[in-house]
Amino acid sequence: MKSSSGITILGAGAWGTALAVLYADQGPVTVWCHSPEEAQKFSAARENIDYLPGVPLPENVRFVHKAAELRNSETILVVTPAQHLISVLTWLKDDLPRAAPLVICSKGVLPEGPSLLPDAAARVLPDHQIAVLSGPNLAPEVARGLPAAATIAADDGALACDLAEKLRTPGFRPYASTDMRGAALAGAVKNVIALAAGMVMGAGLGENARAALITRGVAEITRLGLAMGARAETFMGLAGIGDVMLTCNAVTSRNFSCGFELGRGKSITEILAARKSVTEGVNTVRPALALGAQHSVDLPICQAVADVIDDKINVGAALAQLMARPLKTE
Repeated sequence: MKSSSGITILGAGAWGTALAVLYADQGPVTVWCHSPEEAQKFSAARENIDYLPGVPLPENVRFVHKAAELRNSETILVVTPAQHLISVLTWLKDDLPRAAPLVICSKGVLPEGPSLLPDAAARVLPDHQIAVLSGPNLAPEVARGLPAAATIAADDGALACDLAEKLRTPGFRPYASTDMRGAALAGAVKNVIALAAGMVMGAGLGENARAALITRGVAEITRLGLAMGARAETFMGLAGIGDVMLTCNAVTSRNFSCGFELGRGKSITEILAARKSVTEGVNTVRPALALGAQHSVDLPICQAVADVIDDKINVGAALAQLMARPLKTE
């Protein structure tokens, strides 16, 4: 197995920190923080007290803010919130070695275009190889060393296989794929489906409704993916149904828990004001609908989530509208 020496992580949230802990066993890891104050705080505490409290940070995990500290990177894991991806890469691009592949670990769809994250990254850094890491991974469990798996996808199959080997650990198993955009889309839109699943449970509409919604949510993501040139099997794998199952059932999921509070009647403003971490599905739902319109794909669950977030309709009425849609074959 190859050493992970030379791994740089852009973003010091819960997932970025968990990945740093994961790969510290195999070599030094550099974590770039958005502010010098954040880098200093985490370095001194040896703990990410803001986003992943209670997890001790190995001594070979280094927190930095200066872009010049990134010039020796060999592999770059991009774990910034999706909405900051373009600004962060633009700011750092002159100090990121061209030979270092970018692995997009963030999940989302950007309104500009609208764009999947690997496509947006390629516009900022056209000389870099780009891949996507996506799958059913909760940051606290990965940080604790519990077993997990994910998809590592790149247009270049050799790159995907090389990164899968480099990013493999005894407890973390990546599977290589050449369907990069399918993996990126699945990881993004499943957060919207998780919001819907949380809404159903928060409103007390039952497990039958959640199971039906999850199943039709996978079908919705797959329809959009196929229209965009992705492969159906991607949505049946770790980046697709695996991630959907986890995010729609884990009470610690940010998207499920946000949906749950919406189902109980709280406003999105009230919910987000009480959170430090980003709830990705909230930012993804409208660009996802724009992608659907662009490719002439109907996304009724995404539309229902957007309507609830915008306070146009309550969860019960949204589900009633979904149930009243014309019958179709499966």
